[in-house]
This record gives sequence, C-alpha cells and structure tokens, in this order.
Amino acid sequence: MTEDLKTQLQGIDDQLSKRFIDLDPDGYFIIYIDPEAGLICADHYTNTISDKGLALDPETGEPIPVKGGIKRSPTRTFKGRTAKELGMEITEKTNPCPLSRLDHALYLGREFVRAELALIRGETYIQD
Repeated sequence: MTEDLKTQLQGIDDQLSKRFIDLDPDGYFIIYIDPEAGLICADHYTNTISDKGLALDPETGEPIPVKGGIKRSPTRTFKGRTAKELGMEITEKTNPCPLSRLDHALYLGREFVRAELALIRGETYIQD
C-alpha cells in the first residue's frame, strides 16, 4: 500500500470518527490483550443512556467519563484466541447478547481484529 493511499484511508476513518454515535443501551466494552495467555479480552459494563445521549452509571446515575476516572466492575469478561472466537462468544453463546446495536457490533468486530493483529505482531493494542 502506498503512503498516499494509507494517508487517504486514514483520513476517511478520522472523518467518520467525528460523527455523533448513538450509544448502546445494553452497555459498552473495554478491550485489551493478554499477550502471555495469547488472548483478546473484552470487559462488558452496563450503562443507561440519558435523554442527551450520555452514558450513565446505572448505580449512581452519574455520567461515565470517556477517559476513565471511575472504578467500575465489569458484568462479565469475555476472552478469545481470535477475533472470530471472541465475537462468536459474545453474539452466539451469550444469552441475552450484551449488545443491541448493529453499529456497535461492527465496531467491536473491527476492534477485535485490531487486537488480534496486535497480539500476533507482539504490538501494543489501544482501543479506538
């Protein structure tokens, strides 16, 4: 891939990342890798969505900061050796499925692939 094409594609993704996103009322995931175990992990957290579209802690009713800052316990931790295995664990083996929006599922799939590639390459993974 040429640098020009790479820059162009990154520009498309950067622009799309600036759009408004309707949050999933079924919760959100914090994704990370465990290189020693060879696993992609996804902690699931519940939330409620305010009438302004903000994610709120269901216990306190307070907004959940984007950059962290509050300690919450995940409702569940999902693990897989590949993006596909992890995605199937969440969408096919968990009832009820802890996500309700197709755009959220697509986002998770992209992030799981990025995490898998980081695991394979021995690189650091940072969730987008």
